[in-house]
Amino acid sequence: MRPWERLLTALFRALFRQTVRRGLRGVWVRGALPEGAFVLAGNHHSWWDSYLLPVLFWSARRPFKIVVGERRLREFAFFRHLDTVSAVRPREALRALERGEVLIVFPEGELRPPGALGELNKGGVWFAEKAGVPVVPVASRVALRGHEFAEAYLVFGEPLGPDLPLLRERLEAMLAELEAQIRTAPAEEPLPGFELCLAGRKSTHERMAGWGAALGKLTDRC
Repeated sequence: MRPWERLLTALFRALFRQTVRRGLRGVWVRGALPEGAFVLAGNHHSWWDSYLLPVLFWSARRPFKIVVGERRLREFAFFRHLDTVSAVRPREALRALERGEVLIVFPEGELRPPGALGELNKGGVWFAEKAGVPVVPVASRVALRGHEFAEAYLVFGEPLGPDLPLLRERLEAMLAELEAQIRTAPAEEPLPGFELCLAGRKSTHERMAGWGAALGKLTDRC
C-alpha cells in the first residue's frame, strides 16, 4: 500500500469510529467470534450496519473484508480503501478467506426497513462452502430506547455449516429474541447479557445527572 493510501485509510477509519461514537449512545455485543477465517452473515436493516462491524473489527485488530456492491463502490469510491471487496469479484473474497480473514456479507443484498428478514441470497454460503470455512450469523438492531441517542446491539451466533435455510432460521430466531429484549427490558438500562464494546455519546439527561451529583457533593461541603 502506498503512503497516501495508508494515510487515506487511517483517516477514514478514524472518521468511521468518530461517527459511531458521536452518533450512538454505545455499541453492545453478546456472543464470541471464532478464531481464523469465517463468513459473517448479518441482517441489513440499518444504515449503521456498514459502520458498526468494520469499527469493531478494526478495534479488535481482526483482518476482514466486507463485500460491497459495485454500484455502492462507484458511488463512494473511498470505500475501496476500507477493507472492502466488490461483490462482482468473488475470487478476491475467496482469497481473503484463504489468508485467514473474516468475510462480512449482508445476504439480504440491500438495506431494508427494520422488521422481518428479506430473501437471502446464497453468496455468503457459497463463499463458505468454497473456502471450507463456517458461517457465523450476526443479528443487529439499532434502537432508540430510554435515552437521547440510539443504541446498537449485536448478537453473534454459533458457527454453522454452509446451509442457507439453517442460516435463515438462526438469524430469524436471533432477531426475534433481540427484539423481545428491546421491547421488555428497562428502557434506561442496557439490555441484560450484553457487553459494552464501544462507548458513545451520553444523553443530556445523563450529563445533567452527573452535574447534579457533583453539585450536590459541593453544596454538602459548604
